[in-house]
Order: sequence, then C-alpha cells, then structure tokens
Amino acid sequence: MATPEMQFLRGPHGRAFELGKALQIFAEILRGFRRLHFLGPCVTVFGSARFPESHPYYGLTRELGAGLARAGFTVITGGGPGLMEAANRGAYEAGGTSVGCNIRLPREQRPNPYMHLWLVFRYFFVRKLMLAKYSYAFVAVPGGFGTLDELFEIATLIQTGKMKNFPVVLLGTDYWRPLVEYLRTTFVAEGTVSSEDVDRLVLCDDPAEAARYIRETALAQFGLTYGPKSRPRWYLGERALRR
Repeated sequence: MATPEMQFLRGPHGRAFELGKALQIFAEILRGFRRLHFLGPCVTVFGSARFPESHPYYGLTRELGAGLARAGFTVITGGGPGLMEAANRGAYEAGGTSVGCNIRLPREQRPNPYMHLWLVFRYFFVRKLMLAKYSYAFVAVPGGFGTLDELFEIATLIQTGKMKNFPVVLLGTDYWRPLVEYLRTTFVAEGTVSSEDVDRLVLCDDPAEAARYIRETALAQFGLTYGPKSRPRWYLGERALRR
C-alpha cells in the first residue's frame, strides 16, 4: 500500500492536492522553526540506527555527545536508536541539551529515551533542513545511505556557498578513510570536485579532539563566545550571523 509520501512523490496531481501538500509541508517547517529556535549553538551528529549498545562505535559516539555537551553545544541527532541514541545519551548524561528530529517511517522508528526535546517529521527533506539550519558543525559517525545522504548534502551546501564553512568531522577513521580515499582518487582525479572540497572532511578517532576542534573553530571563526557567569551556556554574540 502506497504511503502518502509515496503518493506525493509519484508525480503531478490535481491543484487542490498539491496545495494541500504545500500547506502541510509549510506547517511542518514552521513547527520545526518554532520548537528549535531558542536552542542556542548546536552540533548535529549523523549516524546509523543499526549499531547496538555493545558495539565500539556506540561508546565512541556516546563520548562524542558528552564532549560536545561539555563544550557548551546542544547536540541534535535524528532521534532514533543506534548511534543517534549514543550521541543523545552522551549529551544527556553530561548535563547538556539533547534534541532529536525523528522521522515517521512505515516501520516506526522509535525515539530514544535520552532527549529533552524531540520532533517527528513526515518528510526527510524537512527533517534535513532542521538538522542543517541550527548547527555550527556536523559530525558523521558510521552509518549507511541515510548518513551519507545527510553528510553529502552538508558538503554540497558548503561547496556551493549556500552554507558557511562549518566544520565537518568524520569520526571513525577505519570506517571513513576508504570513502575519503575514493573521493580523492576518483572524484578529484576526474575533476568533479576539488581537493579543497575533500580537505573540508576532517578524519578523527578521538571524540575529545573532535569536540575541541569544533569548539575552537566556533570561537575563532563564527563569533561564538561564552556568556557571563550567570549564563553558563554559550550565546550568540552580535557578530555570530550564520548566513
């Protein structure tokens, strides 16, 4: 049985149908903007839903979430299980703010229990907009098609000047190095991307190092600063214009 999303993406429909979908999409976007607007500086973590708690990547990602929270960032993920849960859990347990942007699927993706705020979206492109809009850095931990989709959308936005040159970290060198090498030996060699585009992807195995790099870049390049002692969270200074 076709889902409403499959029906929508099947091709042109009547004007009333198309208008109804446009209004539904706008309402979903507006709801996301309203709920996420006051989070403060965020870092988005992309990763697989399929790794269990016993996997080393889960522990690595949990450390990452904790490190980002201690650096003063809100951690945003897709809100599901696996490595998304690990990042949320690390931030949650470290006393930071943990947020999830979940997606409605035919086989329901349950939200993980380590979030202070979560939203459920119908459309992947709306969800990806929310994951991109509020973050000053992006970390891809091991994942599949969805993680690659999100990672390369961010890389494309930066490459084309639609987004500032925010840090893009690939955590898990053994997992990501073959992909980066393929980009260099094929894409760069054929001229479809420049070497600078690939150089923006920072390989890393140390969650603390990744959090430190993101923190220092945010301070040095994007005008983020610490607030007064009465406001221990980070806040946006006058120079911190993201677009």
